[in-house]
Amino acid sequence: MPDQPVAAHPAATVVLLRDGAEGCEVLLVRRNAQLAFHGGAWVFPGGRVDAGDFDDSRDVLRAARCAAVREAQEEAGLLLAPDALVIVSRWVTPVQLPKRFDTWFFAGAGSDAPVAVDGGEIHDHRWMPARAALAAQRASEIELPPPTFVTITAIADYRHAADALRGLARDEAEVFEPRLFPIEGGAVTLYAGDVGYADGELERPGARHRLWMREDGWRYERE
Repeated sequence: MPDQPVAAHPAATVVLLRDGAEGCEVLLVRRNAQLAFHGGAWVFPGGRVDAGDFDDSRDVLRAARCAAVREAQEEAGLLLAPDALVIVSRWVTPVQLPKRFDTWFFAGAGSDAPVAVDGGEIHDHRWMPARAALAAQRASEIELPPPTFVTITAIADYRHAADALRGLARDEAEVFEPRLFPIEGGAVTLYAGDVGYADGELERPGARHRLWMREDGWRYERE
């Protein structure tokens, strides 16, 4: 790990949900495989917070909300209302990694409006039932970054999008600052509230809040 971690750039993403025949569906877009950061992965529409997203208040949360709306339009051709988005979480890339983001996650109601990917950063899209997305990841049919996987896991038990939005909404964003540790057959990330979060002691009895990322499958554990 470097002496001084790379600064985490502000970013935003938007989790769009709608009702489907098999339950709550989520919009995923596939990043260009040539991109250095999560190339080829399936993610929610989103990207960096730009200077133009800030107003005179210089409030980063307000800027992130604007960035989420802008990215949804640029990457998927969708027009969203900033005030209609609910805040969900905030994910900060582990300090060990060479490229880091401080990403605000918002959620909003999707629709049957046509999705038009930009063909540059984004090459494909799918509306997928949350459970189907997790099954596709388990079958190695799609790649999901950890924040996407954890967020979809939180959606998977909801039948209707409106219920999922209520369940996801927070007065303040839940902050995820993963601490990454190697294990046999993969890695595990620990989140705040896990008994081993401070020192990486995985076997200590107590609360669990972690994502197991083994070669034979991923599992989000929160007890």
